[in-house]
Formats: sequence, C-alpha cells, structure tokens
Amino acid sequence: MKKLTRLMLILLTGITSVQAQQPPRLTVQEALDLADKQNLDLAAARRRRGVALAGVRIARQRPNPTANFTALRDEPHEGLFFDQPIEIGGQRGRRIEVARQEGVLTELEITALARQVRRSTREAFYAAAHARAESERLGRVVELAKRLAQIAEERFKAGDVAQLEVIQTSLEVSRAEADLEVARQREKVSTSELNAFLNEPASKAWDLAGTLEDNTPTARLEELISRAFQSNPDLQHLGGEKKVEESQRSLLKAERIPNLDLEAGMDFNSPRDFRYGPRSQISIGLPIFTRNQGEIAQSMANERVLEAEAAATERSVSARVEAGFYDLEAQRTQVRLYRDRLLPVARQLESMAEESYRAGKTNILTAIQAQQDVQNVESSYLQSLEQLQDLYAGLEETVGGAVD
Repeated sequence: MKKLTRLMLILLTGITSVQAQQPPRLTVQEALDLADKQNLDLAAARRRRGVALAGVRIARQRPNPTANFTALRDEPHEGLFFDQPIEIGGQRGRRIEVARQEGVLTELEITALARQVRRSTREAFYAAAHARAESERLGRVVELAKRLAQIAEERFKAGDVAQLEVIQTSLEVSRAEADLEVARQREKVSTSELNAFLNEPASKAWDLAGTLEDNTPTARLEELISRAFQSNPDLQHLGGEKKVEESQRSLLKAERIPNLDLEAGMDFNSPRDFRYGPRSQISIGLPIFTRNQGEIAQSMANERVLEAEAAATERSVSARVEAGFYDLEAQRTQVRLYRDRLLPVARQLESMAEESYRAGKTNILTAIQAQQDVQNVESSYLQSLEQLQDLYAGLEETVGGAVD
C-alpha cells in the first residue's frame, strides 16, 4: 500500500507539472473579452466617466450667498446683510442637461475606443495564429527537405547521382531550418504584441484555439449599411455633438433672463433714529445690449456644420461598408481558389517530382523547384487567410457591431 500510494503521488505530481507547463487555451472570443477587461488604453478612457459625472455635479451647484459687513462714520455706523443670487428661467436645469449630454458624448468616445481595441485585438490574435501556422508550415518544409536529402544520399551511395546533388539538398535543409528559426522568433513577437493588447506579460504563451480558417460570416449588404447608420462610431459621435450643441443653445437662451439678487440684513447704531433696523434690496440686470445673440448665432452655425458633416459621413460610411463588403467577398474567393485548386495541384506536383527524382526520371533541380513552388503557394494561402480576418475586423469596426 505504501508503494502504491507513493506511485500515485509521483503520477499526480507529474501530471500537475505537465499541466502547469502547458500554455492556457485562448479562443478569439476569450481574447476579445480579456482585452475589454484589461486593456490599459480602454481602462484609462473609462476613467473619464468620473470626470463626466463630476461635470454633472458641478452643473447642479447653486450660487453661494455673499455676507457683507459695513462700518462707516456716517449713520448708521454698522451694517450686516446677505446677498443671494437666484437663477431664474430654468438656467440650472439646462446647465445640467448640457453636462449630461457631454457625459453621453464621453460614453460614445469610450465605445468607439472599445471597438478600435476589439479590431486591434482580433487582428493581433490572427497575426499570432498566422505566425504559428507559418512555423508549422516551415516545420513541414524542413521534413520535406530532409526527405529529399535522404533520397539524394541514397542515390549517391548507389552511384546514380553526383555528390553535387547531395550538397544541394543539404543546402536546402539548412535554408529551411534557418527559415523555421526565424519564423519561431516572429511567432514570439506576434504573441508579445497580442499580450500588449491583453495587458499580459510579453513572454506569456498561449494555446490559440482558433485558426486562420475560422468562419467570417456576414449579413446582406443592405442590412450592414442600415446597421452602420445606427451604430457607426463616427456617426454616433456627430449625433452626440449635435445634442450637446442643442443643449448649449437652450442654455444660452435661458441665460438671457438675468439672475435675481435678493439682499436682506440689518443696520445698526443710528443714535438719532434707531439702534438697529431691517434692510432689504432686490436687484436684477437689464438685458438691453447683450442677450447672447452672437453666441446663439454661433451655436446655430455649428449645428448646421454638424448636420453637413453627418450627411457627408453617412455617404462615406456607406461607401466604406460597400468597399469592405466587396473586399471581403473578393478575399473569400481568393482563399477558396487557393484551398480548392492551387494547393492540391502544387502538393500533387511536389509529390510527383519527389517520386520522379527517387525513380531517377528527373534531376534534383526539378524536385527542389517543386518544393519551392508548393512553399510559395502555401505561404500565399496563409497570407490570404490573415488578410481575410483583417478585412472582417475592419468591416466590423465600420459597421459598429457584429456583421454576421
């Protein structure tokens, strides 16, 4: 029993050690959620909410009263009174509304940044997936080069080929191994760039669950344009600016009604008339010369500018959605052609060239050229897949939400 228990402990310790060494699994959705929670730029932007809330508190404040004390040689010799400005015409409520609309604008800016972070994180995730796939591809290239070198070595020993072909295949093996080493270093760089968006240690490794061939579904073009008009960050921001301008103009109109000043107090020490007596006064400014005419005209002009910018932005967003949609469809077609036509043919030619060289029907240069051709096609296929994911992320940001 003691030996069995010791054996079980050793096995459990080994399993735990292996699990600890395995990198954590990460899907693209988990990466997006992690960036939304931990990205430093986004966290800093969300701190602006406190500034916006403080702006509402500032807008809620009422004017403070003023205390006045006088000491004169004339009668009455002393006086004490208080002055309280009273805002009328709904100025305070309109000032609060301006602060609230500015807070909404802050939220829109945070949302726009969140979408930018989402796009950048998605692109970084698939860039890391591309780097990993490139390393795996080059690993297969090394195996193919070694296999071809082994065939050349066997034929050289049999006296079928010159030693030059053995040297050529050895060179191809060295070149493939060098490319693989560089690709592994690039994979580490891509992972560190992804970790920067996730606010994780640069050296942290991930077991990426997704591949470059992940689905990128999209809705109909008309539906995407309709969604973009409602959710596009640029259009939302212009709409928020327009509401802020409307609130400010409403406040300017309310400020044309002057504040009312109420004064109340006591006068003291007038020997011939009284020892103390009440005192009060009401004053109000006369809006004769200045009634915020220039400010209101400027606000109306700003609103017309925002309306024109919104119309231009709508047209621009529509064009960007159309271009992004058709670029995505074109890229899908390219990926499909590589996957269904070019890759199978290139791999078949490589296999045939290797078998022909093994049988002595072709020379080494033909076999090496076939391997290089399939490498180029596979590399282009991986690049087209990454570009497909980047186009999908760009269209998602333009629309302002999911595009499936």
